[in-house]
Amino acid sequence: MRRGLNKVMIIGHLGRDPELRYTASGQVIVTFPVVTTRYWNTSSGERRSETEWFQVVAWGNLAEICKQFLSKGERVYIEGRLKTRRWEDAQGNRRYSVEIVANEMIVLSDRRRRRFRSEEEEASLASSVDVAAATEAAAFSDDGESPEDYPSEEASSSEQDMGDASWIPDTPESSA
Repeated sequence: MRRGLNKVMIIGHLGRDPELRYTASGQVIVTFPVVTTRYWNTSSGERRSETEWFQVVAWGNLAEICKQFLSKGERVYIEGRLKTRRWEDAQGNRRYSVEIVANEMIVLSDRRRRRFRSEEEEASLASSVDVAAATEAAAFSDDGESPEDYPSEEASSSEQDMGDASWIPDTPESSA
């Protein structure tokens, strides 16, 4: 078999609200970080955890849907592929960024619960995401060194992704 596979599936919480932008050619793009935490017990019975941050990019209709339905702290399922971007910063240093280019997104937070969450629950959820963000700031940082806009070849290659993009709402009708 000569075909390869580049597929990523994550479930986590948004680290901040999605940021919507437009490329020079007018295509819609949204970016947002998602944090995941894995827990395990060591052989001595000690509880351990490991937190990872992922930068997610969505294009076209999926980007607009992400902007409309997602906000900081939401639990979300993202499916897509890994993409490495390369560029040179202002000092001429070669920089790299690995992102998940999403082609599917499912909101996992209960909509009724989101809508009627108490202020105390909102504050607790926001602080848990903020604490995770503070402890992992070195692993994932938006240092302002990435280009303002994506290269044109990225925009043209993403047009295929937009056609395959889908969104499945978490409503009772979708599970029936």
